[in-house]
Parts: sequence; C-alpha cells; structure tokens
Amino acid sequence: MHPFRLTKIIIPTVVFLLTMAGCAGVGQRLEAPRVKLATIRVEDFNVLETVFEVQLRVFNTNDTALQIRGIECELEINGQPFAIGVSDADVEIPSYGTQLLPLHVYASIFDIIKSVQGLQKNQEQLKYQIKGKVRLGAGAFPSVLPFDSEGNISLPDLPQLKKGSQFSKPF
Repeated sequence: MHPFRLTKIIIPTVVFLLTMAGCAGVGQRLEAPRVKLATIRVEDFNVLETVFEVQLRVFNTNDTALQIRGIECELEINGQPFAIGVSDADVEIPSYGTQLLPLHVYASIFDIIKSVQGLQKNQEQLKYQIKGKVRLGAGAFPSVLPFDSEGNISLPDLPQLKKGSQFSKPF
C-alpha cells in the first residue's frame, strides 16, 4: 500500500477517535429531577374542559445547575388520567437547589368524573401521580430528563372548587 494512502486513512481515524474520547469526558450523565405537586387551583372552566394552574416543585439533585427551557406532564388522580399540560418555563435551578415551575394543565370533564367516581364516602386522600419530561436548553446538545412522582392530596385541606380558588396547603 502506498504511504500517502495509508496517511489519508490513519490521520482522520486518529483525529476521529481523539475527538470522540474528548467529547465523552465533557458530557456527564444527569439524574432526573424530583418533582412534587406544590399547588393547584382552578383557572377556568367550561362545559367540557377545566383549566388548572399547577405549580410543580422541582428538585435538582445534580452537581451542576439545570437550565430548564420547558416541561410537559400528565397528572393522574386515583390511577385515572386527569389532566395534561406543557410550559415553556425558562428557569435555572442551581445544583442541589429547588424551584417552583408554573404550568397550566387541561382536564376533560369526563376525566375529572372518572377520577372522582371511585371515591369512598369517608376517603380523606386522593392519590396522584405526575409523569413527564423536563427539557434542558444549556449546552450544544439539549437533552430531555423524564420524571415520575406520586403523592397524596388530603381532601380536608381542599377548599371548595370555585374559579380562582387555590389549594393553599402544599401536597
């Protein structure tokens, strides 16, 4: 084989391998944030849909700050789909820090009825689950971190559902 041809193959291969090794050290694997339901209030309602304003408490358990540029989530109540929503939140959460992220979620009246249909007469808590993704915007390669969280909403702490009312106690 001609030395010139060998050089044309070896040099680009070495450069490629060095570049890949360097990129592997730059990026780091981020842990998914922990997300909890902080507040929820009725924003608007009509015959077929109710809009809730939700605040999610996002915990960053990473060594580096998270530059969040958006969030999407699905909310289930008692194992039934309840509401979905997105937000174009542009927030930086410092390493080992926390931040409230507001978003609107939309619930069909039919999903609301299914969620509360199985309630027992003396049941004092609703079980919720939040699943979704946080979209990160920092760096050359934006990424997505999924999250999944659950908890309970205490019914005695909830005021009557009327437009603009806020569930004042954190869940």
